[in-house]
Amino acid sequence: MSTLKKSPITILFTICISLVFLCMQLLHPGNAESAYVIYRFGGLIGSVLKENMSHFWRLLTPIFVHIGWEHFLFNTVTLFFLGQLSERLYGHAKFFILFLLSGLMGNVFVLLFTPDVIVAGASTSIFGLFAAIVVTGYFSKNNNLRNLSNSYRTLIIVNLIFNLITPNVSVVGHLGGLIGGLLLGITFSPKKETNLSLFSKIISLIVYFFILISLTIFAITH
Repeated sequence: MSTLKKSPITILFTICISLVFLCMQLLHPGNAESAYVIYRFGGLIGSVLKENMSHFWRLLTPIFVHIGWEHFLFNTVTLFFLGQLSERLYGHAKFFILFLLSGLMGNVFVLLFTPDVIVAGASTSIFGLFAAIVVTGYFSKNNNLRNLSNSYRTLIIVNLIFNLITPNVSVVGHLGGLIGGLLLGITFSPKKETNLSLFSKIISLIVYFFILISLTIFAITH
């Protein structure tokens, strides 16, 4: 109950991801990892989306869809702990937006750079959370947060290198999530933790939407 009270958005996202995964397993036993099931539950295939942009919601729904138990457990456990830290740092509303918009940026990268690959997973958003904490910590006056930022920066680099040698991992999606998280981490950095000006926060948010909209338009017109 204490965790629910302090981190309700983290719990909400964790429950949503778990329910989607459970439904996939129950409704399609032994076949839940097939492309058909993944797509049916909200996965993204960029080339298909380009032909029918009325399904634009598929740029967000892949965050809640996972491919297999290992993928599901790794992301939900990471989200459960990282989400609580992020939610305490940024607040409930900003954390909610940060999680979704980081994932959105990651999926737009997928739409543009790997449109023929089916993708799903919360890792785009999770990379965004890591990146946001890194950039917030970089500008922070809090030594503990600065040290955490340095640790996460190393973790991000190691994970990206690991992604390059791991099959069936969307590196471009993770990079998009990172970029989104970095920009939003500046925008949402708490006043009590950093000296970032309101101007820099607004500019960062404008840059985020400029990249997002520009890449989306380019992806659907080429």
